Amino acid sequence: MAYDFIIVGAGIAGITMAEQIANMLNKKVLLIDKRDHIGGNCHDYYNDDGILVHKYGPHIFHTNSTRVYNYLSLYTTWISYNHKVLGKIGDILVPIPFNLISIDKCLPDISNHVKSAILDEYEVNQKVPILEMKKSDNPSIAKLAHYVYENVFLHYTEKMWGLKPEQLDESVTARVPVHISYDCRYFQDTYQGIPRDGYTKMFANMLSNHNINILLNKDYHEILSIDYEEKKVYLYDEEFTGEVIFTGMIDEFFDYRYGPLPYRAMVFMDETSDKERFQENATINYPNDYHFTRITEYKYLTGQVSDKTTVQFEFPEQYDYRDKDANIPSYPIPQKKNEELYNRYKLLADEFEHVTFLGRLAEYKYMNMDVVVEKALNLISDKFMGEEF
Repeated sequence: MAYDFIIVGAGIAGITMAEQIANMLNKKVLLIDKRDHIGGNCHDYYNDDGILVHKYGPHIFHTNSTRVYNYLSLYTTWISYNHKVLGKIGDILVPIPFNLISIDKCLPDISNHVKSAILDEYEVNQKVPILEMKKSDNPSIAKLAHYVYENVFLHYTEKMWGLKPEQLDESVTARVPVHISYDCRYFQDTYQGIPRDGYTKMFANMLSNHNINILLNKDYHEILSIDYEEKKVYLYDEEFTGEVIFTGMIDEFFDYRYGPLPYRAMVFMDETSDKERFQENATINYPNDYHFTRITEYKYLTGQVSDKTTVQFEFPEQYDYRDKDANIPSYPIPQKKNEELYNRYKLLADEFEHVTFLGRLAEYKYMNMDVVVEKALNLISDKFMGEEF
């Protein structure tokens, strides 16, 4: 079969591109992934006990984009689900991000003074990054900021990233703010939910067009070769004259010419118990104790009814690009030096006219699912609509 597009990576970026190319452009696509399943890190499956589990950690869809929500709704119906996270601080569980309820629970003796101070300084519903709050001259706010930094933020960040908060880009610290609200939801987006039959089923629906050929358990290096001098791609040793969408690691594409970009990887351990519930909340973070960062119980997410339950422990570690079977890159590490290294690879990427780099790994940027989908939709309309192949 002659292909118009080759897509490397069957995660949400590659799948969205494949669906749009096949249905909107009516072009033929080869979709390649080295894993034995579609969906990338969003893949979910039913385990031996019939519990629907997210293989690579919990993925909760949330967006303010009506366009993205309506697009994905063509391929799934949704379970309405508002994610809530608790953090274990000492012997108590408190809402994360830290909010007004968390203040009442953790600082009961001074909670009224602290809440009065922060409501004088910040807007209701504002999310204030903890490093910003630490700069406040108000002693009550400073005390709160110090407490949250030491008990919620510091050690969790060190476990998660292997770095101190100050060593990371502000985009990371902004993800763990103090929320000036009684709203305990982790996200405040307009649309929030879980695909009713799972992400994998939604992705299978997206890939049902006969124009799409899927090749799993296949490392792209086995069938593609890159001529870096001539800026050409070869499929089975023949020059490929169509378009390539690359959603893998940009440094790998260029054979680590300038050295590897660092990533954090996650190791997951699942346990099934013969009881209806294991914990009192979907996700509980452990910022200070244990080597794992959080435990997720999936029946809260999916609404399944069963006399058994499955929980998942997450252990962060450094990604080792030399041993690709050991772990999977999950999170680009946002530091200035890493951004500078990425920009060097980006200059090389710009020289490949018919290769487009898309997604978290290819663009070395933390992006939520909805952002990736919107970027893919924009790419189709802005770059490929009306082109002849």
